[in-house]
Amino acid sequence: MWKGRFAQDTDEAVVNFTQSLDLDWRMAAADIRGSIAHVRMLAHTGLLKEDEAALIEKGLREISEEIKNGEFTPKVSLEDVHMNIEARLTEKCGKTGARLHMGRSRNDQVNTTVRLYLRRELLEIWQGLETLISVLLKKAEEHADTVIPGYTHLQQAQPVSMGHFWMAHAQAFLRDAKRLAAAYDAVDESPLGCGALAGSTLPLDREFTRKDMGFSRLTENSMDTVAHRDHFMDILYFAAVFGGHVSRLSEDLIIYFSSEFGWLKLPDSFCTGSSIMPQKKNPDVLELLRGRAGQLTGALVDLLTMTKGIPLTYNRDLQEDKRGLFNTIDCLKGIFTVLPALLSQVGIDEERAARGFSDGLILATDVAEYLVLRGVPFRSAHEKVGHAVRWCIENGRALDKLTLAEWQALIPETEESLLPLLTPRKSMERRDTAGGTSPRQVRAQIKRAGEKLAFFEKERAEYLEKLPDML
Repeated sequence: MWKGRFAQDTDEAVVNFTQSLDLDWRMAAADIRGSIAHVRMLAHTGLLKEDEAALIEKGLREISEEIKNGEFTPKVSLEDVHMNIEARLTEKCGKTGARLHMGRSRNDQVNTTVRLYLRRELLEIWQGLETLISVLLKKAEEHADTVIPGYTHLQQAQPVSMGHFWMAHAQAFLRDAKRLAAAYDAVDESPLGCGALAGSTLPLDREFTRKDMGFSRLTENSMDTVAHRDHFMDILYFAAVFGGHVSRLSEDLIIYFSSEFGWLKLPDSFCTGSSIMPQKKNPDVLELLRGRAGQLTGALVDLLTMTKGIPLTYNRDLQEDKRGLFNTIDCLKGIFTVLPALLSQVGIDEERAARGFSDGLILATDVAEYLVLRGVPFRSAHEKVGHAVRWCIENGRALDKLTLAEWQALIPETEESLLPLLTPRKSMERRDTAGGTSPRQVRAQIKRAGEKLAFFEKERAEYLEKLPDML
């Protein structure tokens, strides 16, 4: 494409090193759709005759069918998906096909192709996230009344509802949903017509192509458009944070499934065994989910590092911008094929969970707050209950099994009204402040989260309706 300027052919090693066909062939349909919009605009502005535009569009549609049917074998020597399609079009349409690229640079062409491709991919990821959140809401409803230990520093802290646990993770993923929507919005701009960096002297109609491709708005500055990759970073940031949330959820389930905890049950169909130890049931899927979070973080760091010192406008470094991005998309899709299905089958061994409460120490905060309600300053109450805890440990007694006489010997302010409060279930049920762990509050959370999810689903459906038909 630049042979007029050069006296030598490109070295074969350079061709192989600089090609991106292995990466961008997946965008062939998007590239053709962007070219169709461009050709229609050229006809609309009179830069192409109507019959020329019709011939080119017909040729592009035929190439699309050749690709679908496996009849089109791209050539590495043509460097990328864009040049392969243009070369094939010229073969089919002759000199008319060679007019396709009028008023367009590969800079705005590639940018347009990627955005067309990403919108559909992001909406598929969006649907996967909706499914994941929906499963968590169902699990929260299922376990709203189930009592488990809550932890800080991985030490027993206070009794909580398992539904509250599920909702904690659901809330994180709902925040991810907002980040994903913001990333989609950043992608939803039309760059076509920006040219190499400065626009064009030809009478291009960017608004025409924007509407034809279903973008919400135009990019504002041609130099910025071909130079920045902020929309990629928005996607990768969403993915990195989401990956961290997936990893944390996986880690929780792995720990609670372990023999030392043992109150969480994983389905056999999402676990594996050992090649030597017959008794093993390993949470391999969760471990892989936890591990893949690193890939998602790495892709973001890769792009941030790549772009930090590039001058305006386009530089060839940016050819590498999509490797981590496409790997991230594939990784996210893989997560959604297994995580929702796994979570839907997680069970709880309530009897085993209750055994973890056997020393009653998880109820110490309840005793301190009981004293506060009787006028004891909290710091004093904390110290008194701390002494009682130490006495129980030293004497091998469970905190929730002490008699009234023992309580009054340890803490004179206690009365008989304390004793009925000292059960894990009562402790969980009494934590009824907004956002708390009581079943009533958990169900209120589920309701509000369901409303957010419904809005999220509606927004995705509206975006999907705006997308143009792909070939």
